[in-house]
Amino acid sequence: MNLYESNTIEFKTKFSDQIVKEIVAFLNTDGGQIFIGVNDDGKVVGAQEIDKTLRSISDVIGSQIEPSPLDLVNCEMRTFDALPVIAINVKRGSAPIYCIKKYGFSGLGCPLRVGSTCREMTPEQINNRYKMRFYNDDLLVSSPTNLRELSFLTLKNYYSNMGYSLNENSFETNLKLINDKGQYNVMAELLSDNNRFSFIFVKFEGLNKASLSQRSDYGNKSILFAYDQMINRIKAENICFSDTSVRPRIDKYLYDIDSVDEAVVNALAHNDWSIAEPQISFYSDRLEILSHGGLPRNLTREEFFRGITKPRNAALMKIFSDLDIVDHTGHGVPIIVEHYGREAFDIQDTYILITIPFNQEVLAKIQTNDNQYNNSETNEIGKAILAELVLDPLVTAEHLALSLKKSKRTIQRYMKALQEKGYIERVGSKKFGRWKVLK
Repeated sequence: MNLYESNTIEFKTKFSDQIVKEIVAFLNTDGGQIFIGVNDDGKVVGAQEIDKTLRSISDVIGSQIEPSPLDLVNCEMRTFDALPVIAINVKRGSAPIYCIKKYGFSGLGCPLRVGSTCREMTPEQINNRYKMRFYNDDLLVSSPTNLRELSFLTLKNYYSNMGYSLNENSFETNLKLINDKGQYNVMAELLSDNNRFSFIFVKFEGLNKASLSQRSDYGNKSILFAYDQMINRIKAENICFSDTSVRPRIDKYLYDIDSVDEAVVNALAHNDWSIAEPQISFYSDRLEILSHGGLPRNLTREEFFRGITKPRNAALMKIFSDLDIVDHTGHGVPIIVEHYGREAFDIQDTYILITIPFNQEVLAKIQTNDNQYNNSETNEIGKAILAELVLDPLVTAEHLALSLKKSKRTIQRYMKALQEKGYIERVGSKKFGRWKVLK
């Protein structure tokens, strides 16, 4: 056999689990061939257990690589020196990046072919290639908006804060804010400083929608800023109780904020905006995040729960990736499943509803504390102060005095009492610190 290992040739004496690494490396580079039945010196030793080996290779190609390379990899039987050899032919990948599913888009999961060896991609290489996956056209990009004049100061500021400088002459084209006909598209409107899309947070007093308590619309502005406002509101509602009887202190929250954050991001990135906007509903025992459109086309439920991403709004997802609103590990759904199980997801053809149940222990303590209050002026002032501190941990006594129409000395006296009773604590210095509500 007059071949030598190179950037496009790999020899294997027999099948092993390393085959998937070699295939992915060829997909991520310039393609190549893997010969099973040849040792490292190029000596033909013959392939063994051929049928079993072919089945194993088929399993690797069909289930262990993301995205699927079925059209890019094939096997054939060859004969060298009168001995059978299995040739795995790998074309250069049509997608910007491939990974070994069990490792995801990490260095270990994304090898490259360098000479006759496999090397792990650097985080920067993975990040750059991953973002290239989201340049494909989608409905948000192709559909024009009826608004003729849009401004993108917020979008530019977000990119600037990430260290990017957008070229005034080309950023609208590069970020796919203009469709093929030269019109601003729906995604451009979503990202513009002012738009017609709502992003609503609704709070109900009970277990259903019978009694509306609050309704806040964070929409009609860039979806980036709207997302930040929504997350800040959700964080403000996330009551924390601290057990100070142990060291270190144990903090218990009403809900896992990382799970909720992932759910909100997914609702924005995968929502079918042609149907309606996502909505966040806050009940007395749970938080619900509703997005429209169901699962993206060709994404199975099992792939969804494994964290495989096939975004409905690919160009928008790419911008979210640029701005680190999402990462490329595909861990969002698995995080929610880890904390709340698959039963948190109600997946239908036209919508996905994620339900985040509240921590029962925290709910019980909230109820206990509420029962301790009565209608006296003293307790009403204390409750008002706590509400203000939850929404703004940096609020000053001067601001509270103006807001609650009390003297500064009165506010300071109640805040001192709240500290002594373990309801709040000061984190950091008196001048530059913040307040933390403990219960």
